[in-house]
Amino acid sequence: MSGTAGPSVPYVTCDLSLANRWVSIPRSSISAALALDTAKAQIRRFGEAKTNMVDIARAMGVDHAMLYRFYKSKSALMDAIVQEVMSDEAATAATYVEASGPAAERLLQLFLDLHRRKHERFVGDREIHDLHRRILVERPDMIADYARRITTLVEKLIAQAVERGEWKVDDIARAAGVVRDAMTTYVHPALVAQLISGEAPVEDMLRASVTTLARAFEAGVRYESATDADGRDDEKHQSF
Repeated sequence: MSGTAGPSVPYVTCDLSLANRWVSIPRSSISAALALDTAKAQIRRFGEAKTNMVDIARAMGVDHAMLYRFYKSKSALMDAIVQEVMSDEAATAATYVEASGPAAERLLQLFLDLHRRKHERFVGDREIHDLHRRILVERPDMIADYARRITTLVEKLIAQAVERGEWKVDDIARAAGVVRDAMTTYVHPALVAQLISGEAPVEDMLRASVTTLARAFEAGVRYESATDADGRDDEKHQSF
């Protein structure tokens, strides 16, 4: 054959599914998001311990040097997976704060949703659940940031309720911290795992906790001071 060939577009073959289906994609489409999805698929198939950067790159159909363009190490990639989970949960929580309806019901649905996500991950996505639990121990800075984001959303919800006359609270920030601490049992991955393994009626427990808090706020809660008796700032004692 004669003639001038057009410019070639380099393609790579990428495995993204648990069914081991391979697809060809343009090299220009390789991205941090694709690397993240591929890493999650590898973790779900082989576990975090047996997943490495070389294998992830191979599943993407690229040299592992290209993967390091997006994530400087396996540790950074694992952190990014958990950060994605936490950001998604914070975005979900925000929808309840922005929704209409009684504050007590929105607070309940917010934490039921967060709990169910942790429950579903423990039952049906154990490798990602286990990764999340490990990061909780090794990256307290990430967890503290997540706790601040959720607490800020709860604070906003309480402020709405106070403004509308639903609740009477003289220190909204402290009340939000109380809610955060009370709800940690139901959304912390390690504690959720213990409750589920023990066949505890978790949602009933969560509902009772929120009901107790909401009724207290409805009756009126006054905090004597903005700091603990020993002078510590309550906002420093964060969990999740």
